[in-house]
Amino acid sequence: MIKAYILTLFVTVAIVVLSTIPIPEHPPLGDVPLMDKWVHMVMYGGLVLVMWTDHVARGRRMFSWSVRGIMVLYALALGGAMELVQAHLTTCRSGDWIDFEADAVGALVATLCLFYIDKLWKEKILVRK
Repeated sequence: MIKAYILTLFVTVAIVVLSTIPIPEHPPLGDVPLMDKWVHMVMYGGLVLVMWTDHVARGRRMFSWSVRGIMVLYALALGGAMELVQAHLTTCRSGDWIDFEADAVGALVATLCLFYIDKLWKEKILVRK
């Protein structure tokens, strides 16, 4: 199972590391409004897209509702866990529920994109037959 979802594991570890290391005093692009929220949306949306990529790499084009649900729930669980870790287990970061909401938005937007991609694939398969 780990070999099948190696990219997902790599991105998960990257998110855990990036969520627990200290933030620089003057972060790059710090003057961009809501930059932190955009970063959260991209990280967790990217996580869902990488999970889908791993799924497709296993030879499966389309996926069921249960697989979609697991992908979203995994991203939401990781986002919630990281906010709790930041709030209670680090001294350099603080947990924020609005960050968790940004995680959820990123995961859900990526899932909506995958619905569209899945629909296009189904149409293309129907055309080939």
